[in-house]
Amino acid sequence: MPFDAHLDAVRACRRCPGMVGQPVVGRAVTGGRVYLVGQAPGPREQAIGRPFAWTAGRTLFSWFASIGLDEPAFRSRVFMAAVCRCFPGKANGGGDRVPNPGEIANCSEWMAAEMGMLDPELILPVGRLAIAQFLPPAPLEQIVGQIHRVEVGGRARDVLPLPHPSGASTWFRMEPGRTRLAAALGLLAAHPEWRRLLVE
Repeated sequence: MPFDAHLDAVRACRRCPGMVGQPVVGRAVTGGRVYLVGQAPGPREQAIGRPFAWTAGRTLFSWFASIGLDEPAFRSRVFMAAVCRCFPGKANGGGDRVPNPGEIANCSEWMAAEMGMLDPELILPVGRLAIAQFLPPAPLEQIVGQIHRVEVGGRARDVLPLPHPSGASTWFRMEPGRTRLAAALGLLAAHPEWRRLLVE
């Protein structure tokens, strides 16, 4: 299936009645050797129709700009996926609802298809839910700041976890999170696939 046709299929998905609105879909990219996976869009992303389009996105793109790639360049060169492509709605206690296992399973087909079509060498899971799709449960300080070689989609790939850049999170602003984030960005800056992005 051509990648544009795949994205049209994602946009048309209505499998999860508990989700709010329609899928938020990243733009098609050429190459696709670096693949970012977020958790799920928030209400602003749902309204705008673009991943990481609000406060968390500004923080995330400031991290990437610090190692050489601004937001427009990143969006044009890296496919931005999510564990769940629709806004889950608000939780009873405030904040965004965490997608349930059925919703995650429903959406996993899209990620599997993208792994096959894009064949990324470097995966950037952002936030605990995204990280959990690739690595066993562990505290963030034990997994952020390292490259993990993981079998995904039938072959080994580099997985470099990042904390979620939400304004509600303090983990990456305090120790040990600040140091672990700096280590992760240093590894990302040195990775051959990131260096290839800088010259595209």
